Amino acid sequence: MSARKVYLVAYDVANKKRLRQTHQKMRGYGDALQYSLFWCVLSDTERELMTSALTEIIDMREDRIMIADLGPKDGKRVDSVCFLGKRLEETDDGPVVF
Repeated sequence: MSARKVYLVAYDVANKKRLRQTHQKMRGYGDALQYSLFWCVLSDTERELMTSALTEIIDMREDRIMIADLGPKDGKRVDSVCFLGKRLEETDDGPVVF
């Protein structure tokens, strides 16, 4: 299995039904920071599964998803992300796909 990386996933989905489906799907891959912003720790395979699942939900002409690779789970780039306020609870459980 490849090394796990941290991804920041943000989405803008125009249709309420697709928005709800996207949020439910993302809950299986990461932790919600905001309603449309998720912190995910994934292997390459899990990232591909997530991308494929999201592609099936969204309308490519109206919706947009950004997947930012922040680097290895234990890497320096992740430490460069600054949070103000409530701390994100880290888990080592991996994704739970619904």
